[in-house]
Amino acid sequence: MTILNRRRTRRNRPGGPRSIYDPISFGIDENGDPVEVTLMYRNLLDGGEPGSGKSSLLNTIIGHAALCTDARLWLFDGKIVELGLWRPVADVFVGNSIGLALDKLRELQSEMDIRYTQLDAAGRRKIVQTDGLDVILCVIDELAYYSVTIGTKDEQEEFRTLVRDLVARGRAAGIIVVAATQRPSADIIPTSLRDLFGYRVAFHCTTDSSSDIILSVGWAKEGFSAKDIRPEDRGVGWLLAEGGIPRRFKAAYLTDAHIRAVVNAARRLRDNAPGDPAA
Repeated sequence: MTILNRRRTRRNRPGGPRSIYDPISFGIDENGDPVEVTLMYRNLLDGGEPGSGKSSLLNTIIGHAALCTDARLWLFDGKIVELGLWRPVADVFVGNSIGLALDKLRELQSEMDIRYTQLDAAGRRKIVQTDGLDVILCVIDELAYYSVTIGTKDEQEEFRTLVRDLVARGRAAGIIVVAATQRPSADIIPTSLRDLFGYRVAFHCTTDSSSDIILSVGWAKEGFSAKDIRPEDRGVGWLLAEGGIPRRFKAAYLTDAHIRAVVNAARRLRDNAPGDPAA
């Protein structure tokens, strides 16, 4: 058995566990219509100034995944407290240690390679829901902390290389990366990395160029700039999906009490989930 792939037989029922293959409710758009995103087979980049609403979106995504018995949570949080409330349902939680962060990213890379070897042997291109193979949701808050703030330059470079490889190759193997930064600059999010993210969300930014670093160059000139979002409009952002145009939305917000309630429900679901007969 590989390091992560506990296989289970699942049947989602009304009111029962969710699946990571299901759409995730992000919030509402300007018309009050629900904004839903299917994150499976995609990665997401989430950026904006401090206090703009990045954590609200991360908590919504993690909350959905926590209630999915076909998902594993690998959380990276340099400040520890931003995602700390989710620790009871996290399979891996990395705080302010660049060494541990690198160890865990290497594990994910190894698991990804194992899965691709298995897919190749089966003549397949990607995992599917009926495989019963757990999807790994890797959430990193914040990119800059691990890539430019702590550790040696060699460690920072290895972190950037590992994240780029996971974003580039992981999704078909069931490894989904959600990364956030409050420093939307070219040194933190180079074009070669940004363009690998199928979904990008820009919350309030101080400049058009910062907005474009998240969404892609040119959108600000077309009128889709996160600079135009007022600082007090916390949780309002632009969502860009592959092949589309940015969509303005208001992210859902979970209080600490909400998160604790979801964590308690998720623990019950996960404790009652059927295990791998071979485990």
